[in-house]
Amino acid sequence: MINVIREPLIFEISSPGKSGVRLPALDVPEKLDVLEGLTVREDLEGFPEVSETEVTRHFTRLSQMNYCVDFGFYPLGSCTMKYNPKLNEKVAGMASLAGVHPLAPEKLAQGNLELMKTLEKLLCEITGMDAVSLQPAAGAHGELTGMMLIRAYHEAQGNPRKYVLIPDSAHGTNPSSAHICGYVVKEIKSNDKGTISLEDLAREMTEEVAALMVTNPNTLGVFESDICQIADIVHAKGGFVYMDGANLNALAGITRPGDMKVDVLHLNLHKTFSTPHGGGGPGSGPVAVKKILEPYLPVPIIEEKDGQYHLNYNRPKSIGRVKSFYGQFLVMLKALAYILALGPAGLREMTEIAVLNSNYIRKSLDGIYHLKYDSPTLHECVFSDKFQKDFGVSNLDISKRLLDYGLHPPTMSFPLIVHGALMIEPTETESRRDLDLFIEAMKAIDREARENPELLRTAPHITYVRRLDEVQAARNPVLRWEKK
Repeated sequence: MINVIREPLIFEISSPGKSGVRLPALDVPEKLDVLEGLTVREDLEGFPEVSETEVTRHFTRLSQMNYCVDFGFYPLGSCTMKYNPKLNEKVAGMASLAGVHPLAPEKLAQGNLELMKTLEKLLCEITGMDAVSLQPAAGAHGELTGMMLIRAYHEAQGNPRKYVLIPDSAHGTNPSSAHICGYVVKEIKSNDKGTISLEDLAREMTEEVAALMVTNPNTLGVFESDICQIADIVHAKGGFVYMDGANLNALAGITRPGDMKVDVLHLNLHKTFSTPHGGGGPGSGPVAVKKILEPYLPVPIIEEKDGQYHLNYNRPKSIGRVKSFYGQFLVMLKALAYILALGPAGLREMTEIAVLNSNYIRKSLDGIYHLKYDSPTLHECVFSDKFQKDFGVSNLDISKRLLDYGLHPPTMSFPLIVHGALMIEPTETESRRDLDLFIEAMKAIDREARENPELLRTAPHITYVRRLDEVQAARNPVLRWEKK
């Protein structure tokens, strides 16, 4: 067993009198009368006293404990944790673009506005929609914005309606967005193929329903092959089809939501178009709509006239602002750089390789891990711990053991329609070698579950932090370090 050295707290490294800097003697009065009473912060007592070497080594060692997409494979299903090309970062760091003040007048931000408008046009082409707002700051924010647009339209017709239908295979934030917009959620059951039950949908779809929120491909990685028929059922009763576009990495360059009769969808620029995400950001969740919902888009919108770009706030039907300023500009830059670098053929190849990688993992692990639904899958696949449960091993144990193999675990326990789920999405950026490392680790863990289940139940064994008592941590959190 590898002996992992525990990194001490920086307070534990501290000792009186040490310092990382030596400043010259003061050449001004030590205390200025005008600042008396404002210069001393008694509450800051107790800062660590450490040398520059100790500070540098401490934080470097801490950084090496962090797992990131530049370090290795991130198989989180439904997250699309792909590698971010460094070219994107270079573009986003250009001072002429990144340094523009968000309150700069339009005439001093023409280049920024032109790039944003270009991105809007490209996203319309990729999705088959008529208009795009770049304002939402993340996927769930774009999702909420889409539902606000739907409610605004129905209110303009004199009836906001009461219900929103959501399949049991949809993303978990969908019910929250509908609820925040004042709707009552009704669940649509999946059939034995893992797709929406047309019978259940037809039964629940009435003129009291504002919209159907569908994730396509859904969280099982299964494409809703009846999507056009689904849209017809919804449209016949005056409802809208909202599509969660978080899984666009399975469609881009091959098919378009707009051609599937979708009315509104959000996109995750930080997923499909390669900005690393997690830990609360950065993100960008543009919302794309068909012409019928375009008047309700957030203000301002970018318009072009005589080669000049300006921001139009005069939109009487608009739902108003959904974010300060104009959205997450640097994430937009990265997405635009990625799309232009790949081009149409490259985007299609991106999708094809993502689907190929996912199916390579699925076929390699099928029969070793339980696969509840046998339908063809696209960019991700969902196994369960059913076979390993016979030996007292859960999906949590499997995920913790993966850490000992130096691999990040997949998404656990989601979607809820697969008990003990292990949701795996490799994306297109993983090589055959990295996929094989993951597959062999998963096979080895299955053997360990049968031969030595206790090894898994006590994993991880070689990480800096061992398995936590999550119940104890939730009930008795320690939020402040006290020097003893």
